[in-house]
Amino acid sequence: MAYDVNISYWELKRYFTGADLIVIGSGIVGLNTAIYFKKNNPKAKILVLEKGILPSGASTKNAGFACFGSPSELLSDLKKMPEETVWETVKMRWDGLKLLRKNLGDKNIGFKQYGGYELFNDRNSYDNCFEAIGHLNKMTKEYIGRKKVYSDNHSSIRSFGFKGLKGIIYCKEEGQIDTSEMFNSLLELAQKTGITILNGIEISGISDSKQGVELKSNLGTFRSKKVVVAVNGFAKELLRIKDVTPARAQVLITKPIKNLKLKGTFHYDEGYYYFRNIDNRILFGGGRNLDIKGETTTKIATTPKIQNQLEKLLKTVIIPGQQFEIEHRWAGIMGVGAEKKPIIKHYSPNVVCAVRMGGMGVAIGSLVGKEAAKLIAG
Repeated sequence: MAYDVNISYWELKRYFTGADLIVIGSGIVGLNTAIYFKKNNPKAKILVLEKGILPSGASTKNAGFACFGSPSELLSDLKKMPEETVWETVKMRWDGLKLLRKNLGDKNIGFKQYGGYELFNDRNSYDNCFEAIGHLNKMTKEYIGRKKVYSDNHSSIRSFGFKGLKGIIYCKEEGQIDTSEMFNSLLELAQKTGITILNGIEISGISDSKQGVELKSNLGTFRSKKVVVAVNGFAKELLRIKDVTPARAQVLITKPIKNLKLKGTFHYDEGYYYFRNIDNRILFGGGRNLDIKGETTTKIATTPKIQNQLEKLLKTVIIPGQQFEIEHRWAGIMGVGAEKKPIIKHYSPNVVCAVRMGGMGVAIGSLVGKEAAKLIAG
């Protein structure tokens, strides 16, 4: 392939040839893959290629939840997947959060452990989750080593000022982060480690052979001994891979609210809605279940149908009677599938894919990157 006319000899020599590893995608998984590979191979030449100015998926678009599974979400998963798979995935999320905190430090990611709350507007759903608390606590103790993770918290409905709820279940181990601080710290660590990150590089084809891997891009062909694809919800644009589907997540944030009572992370409607406090504001996202077909897309945009519902729930359930203004709206792209356990496997001899975070990239991404680096190293 011919190179862009403005690519110099120096750029060809430095960036386009001779890489030991190229990682496609500069999100949480991609950067952790590069960092762990470099840690175990100090002399390796590593490039991370990103098509956007910022990560294109959800790594800088997420709500900053340090969570691993609300009760109704776990019960829903247990109906669809083997129990062992569900709890192995919970353990991966928990271990991933520990890695994130260890590698970057709580102060550098804005970590706060205010706890998490699941809100129920349906009595049957609340009763089912309430009855399952004992079993959930037994399994979380077995898999993550924490006692009495979940408990009933019905009395907090009044203190928070919620309206129309039938119950609340509390998760004492859940926390929240500042996504911008987290990602900036991760980026600094990658650069300090000696990893080169190139933005504005859109990969359109991957060819693996005995000689290595060629990546067709908008600027020309990159060549590397090995490649890790860490683009999550965009995986099908590059790979023929089953059970990874893009899922758009829409978010809004209010202007500062005087005397805001909320403190913590909150889940609603089996995790399809989620909100939290941040800088005296409410960050609120979700609503994908209102239009699953329409939100199965890689198009980054917001829609009136979902944004209006988010505002409605703010007015009627979350802060009824309080005045608020919306300051900003955005969307990110997640990678989901019938199963929530991430896919970390060889796509071809010299190409590994690390995708399908299931909406839990903050929690699980560090561990997935570590495992992908180990796998591609052989």
